[in-house]
Amino acid sequence: MRPRAGIVPQLILYLQVLRPYQWTKNALLFAGFIFAGRFLATPEEIVRELLALFLAFVSFCLLSGSVYTFNDLLDQDADRAHPIKKNRPIASGAVTIPAAVGLGLIAALLGFTAALTVDIFFAPLFSGLSILYLGWGIGYTLYLKKAVILDALAVAIGFVIRVVAGCWAIRVAISPWLILCTLLLSLFIAFCKRRHELLLLGNERTLVRPVLSSYDGRLLDLFIAISASLTLMAYSLYTFTAPHILLGNQSEPWLMITIPFVVYGIFRYLYLTYRTDIAGAPEKMFSDGPFTINLLAWVGTVLALGWFAR
Repeated sequence: MRPRAGIVPQLILYLQVLRPYQWTKNALLFAGFIFAGRFLATPEEIVRELLALFLAFVSFCLLSGSVYTFNDLLDQDADRAHPIKKNRPIASGAVTIPAAVGLGLIAALLGFTAALTVDIFFAPLFSGLSILYLGWGIGYTLYLKKAVILDALAVAIGFVIRVVAGCWAIRVAISPWLILCTLLLSLFIAFCKRRHELLLLGNERTLVRPVLSSYDGRLLDLFIAISASLTLMAYSLYTFTAPHILLGNQSEPWLMITIPFVVYGIFRYLYLTYRTDIAGAPEKMFSDGPFTINLLAWVGTVLALGWFAR
């Protein structure tokens, strides 16, 4: 019998079940705030909108944590055959099934509570998007992750829901370009992760993730190349149609100057995907210095363009 852990270590294990390291994905909720130029609003509006986004972020972190718990409960046998996932609290037996079920339900309840708070004080019907997100997570866990191509597309749709939710929370228009770029970039990352899993798991791939039996290295290389190309093209076209009034009061597509940052970011991700194992955990990209510096430079340039275009 596994010895009983102390209260603090046990709480840490419960937190690990919710995968807080994955919560960085929910930062996409703030994309609408940046690209709609809301950081240029009045201080009162900025505080109000950031508070709405913070509550929305908390809601999606808790809801995504409940989805991860549900996924780990269903996949615990397969996770035990994975060289890394076997150490997850549920798969390793560190957290019991009843405790995990209770934890997932509590996380979902608190997530809905935060979403209803956004409903009441900031954006009516926001909770509908939280329900949609939870439904997406359940559908992905039960079926979509087992269907070739649809598995990667479903992952991308999950990111799109986050972007839409962020725009809805602060009541700004949802740009079709923002949706398209998010979809394609997420698709690119998802295919990179599938390639990593295919190489890492080898003969165990079907046991751990059955959909990998429908992929092979050459096919995934092709999917990665296509999705990377489409991402770069979509972002470039977006910058062509996003005029900023800067020098001499002339409306020009100044956002085009951010294209090199996106090109470098995509190529750096490809380099790390094919030379390291970082594609297996995309959130670890922030540990790569050149990638992080480039990302910060891109964000800083976008903010500066918005500031000078006032």
